[in-house]
Amino acid sequence: MTSAPTTTRAPRLPSLTGLRWVAALLVFGFHAGTMRIVAEPDLKAVVDRAFSLGLSGVEFFFILSGFVLVWSYRDGERGRTFLRRRFAKIYPNHVVTFVAALAVAAWFADPVLPWAAIGNLFLVQAWIPLNGYFYSVNNVSWSLSCELAFYLCLPLVVPWLRRARTGVLAAVLVAAPLLILALWPGQHLVPEEQRWWFTQIFPVTRSFEFWMGAAAAELMRRNRWRGPNLTVASALFVTTWVVAALWIRAEFWAALLAVAYLLVITAAADADVRGRRTPWRSRPMVWLGEVSFAFYLVHVLVMVTILRLTGDWGTGLPGWRGPLAVLGFLLLTLALAAALHRWVEVPMMRLLGPSRRARAATAPAVPAPRPAADDADRPIEYAESRRPD
Repeated sequence: MTSAPTTTRAPRLPSLTGLRWVAALLVFGFHAGTMRIVAEPDLKAVVDRAFSLGLSGVEFFFILSGFVLVWSYRDGERGRTFLRRRFAKIYPNHVVTFVAALAVAAWFADPVLPWAAIGNLFLVQAWIPLNGYFYSVNNVSWSLSCELAFYLCLPLVVPWLRRARTGVLAAVLVAAPLLILALWPGQHLVPEEQRWWFTQIFPVTRSFEFWMGAAAAELMRRNRWRGPNLTVASALFVTTWVVAALWIRAEFWAALLAVAYLLVITAAADADVRGRRTPWRSRPMVWLGEVSFAFYLVHVLVMVTILRLTGDWGTGLPGWRGPLAVLGFLLLTLALAAALHRWVEVPMMRLLGPSRRARAATAPAVPAPRPAADDADRPIEYAESRRPD
């Protein structure tokens, strides 16, 4: 091991981009199950069992977001420059899907609360604990409201993270899942009709996951992260998923999966830093990860709209029509997501984001990673790919 880390440009983490698709697919499967698209009981049981914890894919996104943004944060970058980059990333897709959702609502003559729509447009809906507000318009955009809150805080918190003692960062990693677990008894402090919002939507409580990822990234930057390799972390995740789905009470799921997700994220990042192969950094997986944000924003809107147009909303499709419909929704959503990514997300990031010269002037620097014991005589090969944010 090296005794004194040097400073270098932050390595790219393509495996984390590929893992984003896995998280998006989990959320898609969960919503396909809750919409009861598959009516045949035996097939429906398989879908329900496979994706019963799929909603936790959003938890994965929050942890990953905290990790990637702290890992790639440009020291010395102005807060407004950072926020401009994040705005260019999320807001154009949000506006397009917001308009599409309003068009669908107008087609079906659905009522839309004006103030709820305004809150959604400006991504403040997650702060409003009222039915019809935090799930308004394109309902999945509540998570963008949380992300925006995290983005606003991060330029203020990163200087503290850079100075924080290693023990303090480790304490954050221990405290975060405990706080997530404490939300279940803590929800009794709020009115019953607001408990779902408090545990699942409220940006402050959802930030526990984000800061968990942020602390882990800072530890890895310092070469102070100690965790299992990707094979062991993946095995622990699968075991946690199966055990939680079959035998663990629901109130423990989020805390357990937060730990499992963090181990997979850090292990995949470490593999990328060391230039080791992973199943998540192939070109197809990276591409799927790149379109996963657009996929997430459109998947519910696509499924609900088509089911309503065909008259199958709430009734399900019999026999093998149900699984085939789910597959069709998956492919159609992926095609629309690819178009949204190519024709809106990427061009608008170039148009609205900081110039290339400004990005180069504040390129992130991190300590060079320690070689593994079996790689002590070989230099680390940094993996170059697009940043997974």
